[in-house]
Amino acid sequence: MIRDYSVYELSSKEKLIFYVGGYICIFTVVYLFYHSLVLSAVSGVLIKTAVPYFQRQLAAKRMNRLNMQFKDMLYSLSGSIASGRQMEEAIIEAEENLSVLYDASEPIMQELRYMKISIVENKESDKLLLKDFACRSKSEDINNFVQVYITCRNMGGNLEKIIGHTTEILTDKINIEREIKAVTSQKKIEGRIISLMPLLMLLFLNLMSYSYIQPLYSTLAGRLIMTGSLAATVYGVYLMEKISDIKI
Repeated sequence: MIRDYSVYELSSKEKLIFYVGGYICIFTVVYLFYHSLVLSAVSGVLIKTAVPYFQRQLAAKRMNRLNMQFKDMLYSLSGSIASGRQMEEAIIEAEENLSVLYDASEPIMQELRYMKISIVENKESDKLLLKDFACRSKSEDINNFVQVYITCRNMGGNLEKIIGHTTEILTDKINIEREIKAVTSQKKIEGRIISLMPLLMLLFLNLMSYSYIQPLYSTLAGRLIMTGSLAATVYGVYLMEKISDIKI
């Protein structure tokens, strides 16, 4: 089981792809600006500094996927409870229902399978299992649902009505968040394309008119200009990522 969805551990395959791909990218960019194999080779090791950022991005992507899948789990739980099932039975049915939509390796399927085994074989409390799920997921929506359910069970409220109403509110909220992320992700892609333009222009000049930019590689003033240009490009990419990283 994933103990903390906000922390992503890279697999051996992911590490290989990330380090090799990142090293090649940094090597290429530095060589474009300096035409120095030694400096490019040394600069490639800077990919290590990007590992935490890459892990945060993958963790956020996994949490977002879990949140979207949780919406379908809510529909299944709400339908089962409305038909007279207890939460334990609803969880078991949810695992069967969602297996049609999702592969067994998906986060929500792993969680439902774990809860099903714990309920059927270990006779564990559904409240404890859901609370553990909410704690590990670090999701506000999942935590809100679990808190409503536990409060309803403890206070003896109308479980069917409350769960149905809560499901409706949370699914609407998740749908709105998905629409907002779709819009922002499009703008983020556009920003990344714009960030690549200086590199593409420099590559074009190197291929088509090297004599025009040759002084930038052979004089001290040219080296300083290229260093400033590289720093401005990196800062522009960083600024674009910060601006487009909208918290919902």
